[in-house]
Amino acid sequence: MFLFGILDFTRMLFTWGAANEASRDGARYAAICDDTANKAKVLLRMQRILPQIQDINLTWSPAGCTVSTCEGVNLTITRLNYQWISPLFGQGPLAAIEMPTFSTYSPREVMRQDITAASIVCT
Repeated sequence: MFLFGILDFTRMLFTWGAANEASRDGARYAAICDDTANKAKVLLRMQRILPQIQDINLTWSPAGCTVSTCEGVNLTITRLNYQWISPLFGQGPLAAIEMPTFSTYSPREVMRQDITAASIVCT
């Protein structure tokens, strides 16, 4: 049982790190592709890193900006739950726990100016 607890804790730490990386990647993708309106594309890209991501908030700074006037993008992962796989004796599987929100801000300075931006396909 102790071994299952260690495995679950390790999986939770992996999920935490993957969510952090997915939020950075999603914000970078949105900033580089200058896409102020397509949340679904950003979410799909993030789900390639961590399929458990259910929803994100994608906001541009300042609000209502256009591609030429945006200063940056803020991305927050919402509704990310972690499901334990180890049961407790006599209780069955544990209920999923809600992970904290993961938020990343990517400034305008990287929009289409990142030297690796050519490797990102904006479709």
